[in-house]
Amino acid sequence: MNFLGLKEDCETLLSRFQATDSVRYEEFLSVWKEMKFHTIFFGGMRNLESNRFSKEALSVASPFFLPPYTFQIRVGALYLLYGLYNTQLCEPKQKIRIALKDWTEVEKFHQDLVSSQHLDAVYIFRQMRRCRAFYFTAMPMMLTFKSQKSIPADDGKEEFKDVRDRVADLVTTESLEEMVNVHEHYQKNKHLMHADKSESDKSLSLIKEDLTDNLNSLVSQYQCWRQENRAPRMKNDEEKEGTSQESEGSERARVLAGIKSKSYTAVTQAAKSRRHRQVQLASSESGSDYKSTKAEKRRLKKLKFKATKEAQKQTYLSLIKKKSSVKMPAISEEDSSSSGEEVPVKKRKRKR
Repeated sequence: MNFLGLKEDCETLLSRFQATDSVRYEEFLSVWKEMKFHTIFFGGMRNLESNRFSKEALSVASPFFLPPYTFQIRVGALYLLYGLYNTQLCEPKQKIRIALKDWTEVEKFHQDLVSSQHLDAVYIFRQMRRCRAFYFTAMPMMLTFKSQKSIPADDGKEEFKDVRDRVADLVTTESLEEMVNVHEHYQKNKHLMHADKSESDKSLSLIKEDLTDNLNSLVSQYQCWRQENRAPRMKNDEEKEGTSQESEGSERARVLAGIKSKSYTAVTQAAKSRRHRQVQLASSESGSDYKSTKAEKRRLKKLKFKATKEAQKQTYLSLIKKKSSVKMPAISEEDSSSSGEEVPVKKRKRKR
């Protein structure tokens, strides 16, 4: 079943995300909310039609996640698949079909995300793996028995696709090695021909001796330039740019503060008749004096509290010593044997 306008809406969303020139999830989320893209599932559809629509939406968005599209479009397609998978109204949820032949490209893309430190995209990809959002199949589209279905060609926007490297197709490592071997063989034969002659024949010096070296260096320089232009902006680079802007702002604030302090500290000398109106210096030291006095008060308060505690302790110890010095009254020997007479002890009678 064909749902008209679905692919155009996905392309519009990705083109707006491409205009932000970023791969951050916050930028994609702002575009998603601005277009209210989650409302595509809010149509009055029954369960069967809703399942078909969700499957079609995921199948339309999944090709943008694979080559030959650019890195930014592939990251946007990852975010788009994540949003479509989590906002669909089907129970159970429809999964994203990924052919086994394309899974190697997906793993390479994941390694590029990790090496570039795009942690938001890495988190979303691993979250989708944890939720088992991918459905591994033999073919990207479903095929049935005795049905002749041709896989439609990918007719996506050209500005989404990565530009083909014609230089890499023309000058490969094998061709460079072959050129080096041919050039060395040519130079050897030329030296053998001019071994007996004192002067070399100018008719044979048609090629520069450092031809292969120059060609190899030019190709390597081109590859480095292309890699730098195609490389996505790393998170550390964005943080460095932010820190450089902050340092520039702090430097400017420091200069302004210095100018202000100079203007406040530079006080003109008053005349003798106006010495009683002499202007006092008002600098930033007043704030520090206020802070120091406040800290001094807090320190004195602590010392006073400690002194009172110590005084209470001393009084308590003195009371204990006084109590311990008071002795019990001793009984003299005369009192204990005053009469000297023994007191008779009554005998108990036995009961019969």
